[in-house]
Amino acid sequence: VQLQAFGGGLVQAGGSLRLSCSASGSVSSISDMDWYRQAPGKQREFVASITDDGSTLHANSLKGRFTISRDSARDTVYLQMNNLKPEDTAVYYCRVSFHDGVRYWGKGTLVTVSS
Repeated sequence: VQLQAFGGGLVQAGGSLRLSCSASGSVSSISDMDWYRQAPGKQREFVASITDDGSTLHANSLKGRFTISRDSARDTVYLQMNNLKPEDTAVYYCRVSFHDGVRYWGKGTLVTVSS
């Protein structure tokens, strides 16, 4: 299974970005698709997740600004990020989980928010 994330970059505070992450390979039984992030010098933290039936969970601190969605037909998960703040600067990672419990991480995409 390979995960390829796109959409990171440099944006000014208050701006928006949309991340996407597509899974390829043996992806016939993906259950959850998640986003995590890791800021410089900090531990990786949960951002949002979405199940195969579309149920979502967002980190409390990001509710209202970040929205996760999914196109199961394309094995792709998205993260819409609005009103970005400098503290959102991080490497954003996607993760997929299969029904058998196996998980894969993507390589991450860097988001830099300038003040």
